[in-house]
Amino acid sequence: MQLIALIHGHDGNYGVSFPDMLGCIAAGDTLAEALANAKEAAVFHTEGMVAGKLALPVPRSLDALKAEPEFAEEFASVALVTVVDFDPPTKSVRVNITLDEHLLAAIDRVATARQSTRSGLLAEAARRHILGR
Repeated sequence: MQLIALIHGHDGNYGVSFPDMLGCIAAGDTLAEALANAKEAAVFHTEGMVAGKLALPVPRSLDALKAEPEFAEEFASVALVTVVDFDPPTKSVRVNITLDEHLLAAIDRVATARQSTRSGLLAEAARRHILGR
């Protein structure tokens, strides 16, 4: 999926928003960090939409977004416009794994503390490991 991303700010203070995914934002100290965080935010946002059985947004073109009066002010303050590519989540698949009982207990404690689930915490950890973060 490709989404238009609006990058605000400069020189060590960047914010990213997606007009087609209201409420999904990211930030970073560098442009590269902001874009990496934007991709991660888009994945997490769409995962929440899938989990909530909400329809994923239909990405619009830059011209279509610029034509929307609600975005006129936002486009006026944009430092950069780019496209963020990411793979939206698909259907969840049940898996059976084996873990040390103490590790499993620690996972459950952290998941509860973060108001998450075991599956959500493991998926987040795997994503961070795969992305090298």
